[in-house]
Amino acid sequence: MQVLKFGGTSVANAENIRKVVSIVTAAKQKDKTIVVVSALGGVTDLLLSASSLAAEGDDSYKEKLAVVEQRHLEAVKQLIPVAQQSQLLSLVKKSCNELEDICSGIYLLRELTTRSKDRIASYGEWLSSRIIAETILSNGVEVAWKDSRELIITNSNYTAAEVDFTATAEKVRQYFSSSEAGLFLLPGFISADKKGITTTLGRGGSDYTAAILAACVDAVNLEIWTDVSGMMTADPRLTANARIIPRISYQEAMELSHFGAKVIYPPTIQPVMNKRIPVWIKNTFAPQDEGTLIEAAASKTGNIVRGISSINNIALLSLEGSGMIGIPGFSKRLFEALSNERINVILITQSSSEHSICVAVDSSAAALAKQVVDAAFANEITLQKVEPLTIENELSVAALVGENMKSHPGISGRMFSAMGKNGVNIRAIAQGSSEKNISAVISTKDVRKAINVLHEEFFETTYKQVNLFIAGTGNVGAKLLGQLQKQLGFLQQQMKLQVRLVGVSNSRKMLLKEEGINLEKWKGELENGESASLESFVEGIISRNLRNSIFVDVTANDKVAAVYDKLLQKSISVVACNKIAASSAYEQYKRLKDLANEFNCQFLFETNVGAALPIIGTLNDLLRSGDRVNRIDAVLSGTLNFVFNNYDGSRPFAEVVKQAQDEGYTEPDPRLDLSGTDVMRKIMILAREAGEKIEMNEISNESFMPESCMQGSVADFYAAMAKEEKHFKALFDNAAKAGCKLKFVATFNNGKAAVGLQHIDPAHNLYHLYGKDNIVLFYTERYPEQPMVVKGAGAGAEVTASGVFADIIRASR
Repeated sequence: MQVLKFGGTSVANAENIRKVVSIVTAAKQKDKTIVVVSALGGVTDLLLSASSLAAEGDDSYKEKLAVVEQRHLEAVKQLIPVAQQSQLLSLVKKSCNELEDICSGIYLLRELTTRSKDRIASYGEWLSSRIIAETILSNGVEVAWKDSRELIITNSNYTAAEVDFTATAEKVRQYFSSSEAGLFLLPGFISADKKGITTTLGRGGSDYTAAILAACVDAVNLEIWTDVSGMMTADPRLTANARIIPRISYQEAMELSHFGAKVIYPPTIQPVMNKRIPVWIKNTFAPQDEGTLIEAAASKTGNIVRGISSINNIALLSLEGSGMIGIPGFSKRLFEALSNERINVILITQSSSEHSICVAVDSSAAALAKQVVDAAFANEITLQKVEPLTIENELSVAALVGENMKSHPGISGRMFSAMGKNGVNIRAIAQGSSEKNISAVISTKDVRKAINVLHEEFFETTYKQVNLFIAGTGNVGAKLLGQLQKQLGFLQQQMKLQVRLVGVSNSRKMLLKEEGINLEKWKGELENGESASLESFVEGIISRNLRNSIFVDVTANDKVAAVYDKLLQKSISVVACNKIAASSAYEQYKRLKDLANEFNCQFLFETNVGAALPIIGTLNDLLRSGDRVNRIDAVLSGTLNFVFNNYDGSRPFAEVVKQAQDEGYTEPDPRLDLSGTDVMRKIMILAREAGEKIEMNEISNESFMPESCMQGSVADFYAAMAKEEKHFKALFDNAAKAGCKLKFVATFNNGKAAVGLQHIDPAHNLYHLYGKDNIVLFYTERYPEQPMVVKGAGAGAEVTASGVFADIIRASR
């Protein structure tokens, strides 16, 4: 004999019921079959809502009941031939009249007992089972309908009755052994106590009904038919990449169902596990799919972790006090107080010092829990030996489940590390000695991120998803977006990174799109976005709370740099092309670096010094390997190097500067480059990265620019340079007479930094530096005389964008 159970979605309407009838008819050909069905989808909620409204004196309960009646009448009319409808329509009408009478009584009394709730809720399964049985009969298939209340005997604990398995087994065996039928149909969820009064087995109890019957008749298998093709590695509503678990043990299934997996009702497993009856989870809407097999032995193949689950609406109760240390009985009194009020404890953790005990309960029970626990410890609270019970709400439990975890060290470490890197704070931890489950209490707002992070860590060996938010779509920003678009395939195939552009903003428009922005069409999509607001953009990034998030600043805006700390505190990495933050006051620079360390994210700004040149990276590698920097000599302005490599007195200095600006080598205001301010920032950043506490006003600057050129607008600047041509020509001529080249050099030596125009002779390391190239010479303890040299293109939108791109990859990994 086999048992098949169909849930509410499987019998939600006439179309779905026809699918059920087809599956049942096919199954009947193989073996004697028991079918258990739920109420039509949503009907139980309607019935309970109607009863609650009636108890509140709200006569809109009648509207709910009218919907219930209409749905069942429609189902009959669509499923049963017209000539055979009359009797069943009368049955539905009679039942709905009874329902209205019961609710009318509740309305008049303003009282709703648990016994009345069970009576009202029972009509859902009772009616659906009668309709489905008649539908099967109308298709020419013999079926015996049986009221489950005549077989499943419970105590009188209404709404969550406990089964008397001895009495139930006797009745079930007697009925099925004496019947000649090959197909039976029964309502799930409902049962009766020894007096014959209707009880229910708890929400989701139709699964339990099927398991009880399967155990009592020693069924060859139990099939749970639902709207998904098996148990999944995670909730597909939270994780798009969740996949079917082919095989799972009873214990693993129980753990997953306990921690929120809705595919199967938790008590279902116990009856079939005791009889070692295999359970299949199947999809009514894709019956050809294999589904999930729940069996005795855990599969040794596949993932170490079998699945990830979560429970929301959790409250964490903490009992603390020095008076608890070394005194036996505190735990007993705590759990006794909760048990007396039937408050279910979901998770327990206790410090080894015995100073505190934390338990997780459903948040709806938190207020009552505080009341009864504070009462139980009233004497100790008065004597200040114990603190009053504290409650934290808006929490959830995320859990890893898998029997194979016990033989693999490091699973807990990977779990907590993955969540920590994404800013998911863990409030409490529990792990049983069997090591089948590792549970962590986290904020409910972090659940989606946590489940995705854990799924990526333990199941998605194909790629890691990275979510980008880019501020700035000017010359460098546009080049960066173009480079990203070209490299998406390479990143996913070769580096296992799925990079998604989720947000983009410029000074006019912004766009946030969680499913991702098409990198081929970002300009058009951005133009159709909303008006730009830095505050809204940042809040949008934080509120989405996506895993592996990176904020990329490709602006020169001080307001954008001012939001870095807010993002880093949410474990969102920051990649900055913008120099303002790293060259701000030392305390702010240090604070940003410390925040990145504290919140397990990255603050990267390689392009602040040499565009795509790995200058900061090389410096950090030297220091991490134990080296010490003694001196730095550098040409750090691609703009100034371009200008002095191209100025020979044959054409005006102003014309060469304008060429540099037109070719994209200068800042929007070239005076930042020519004044040496930009070079001062760069050498200061390098000095700081080398470990020096230094500010801008401590760097000496021997400027070569006449004061007249530094006033007014950019246009005034060019006009003034034209007037000062003799000054610039003299600079060149003096260097040429000495057989030297002009280079604007930055130095850091013995804790002191300086920038200025120098004469560089042919023997100098900086002499052979052409075009817009930059060069940095690191003189260290390991490289005291022949320096470590980093040299290459130090300006231009394309190379700067590639440097930002490289930082994005570093932050991703």
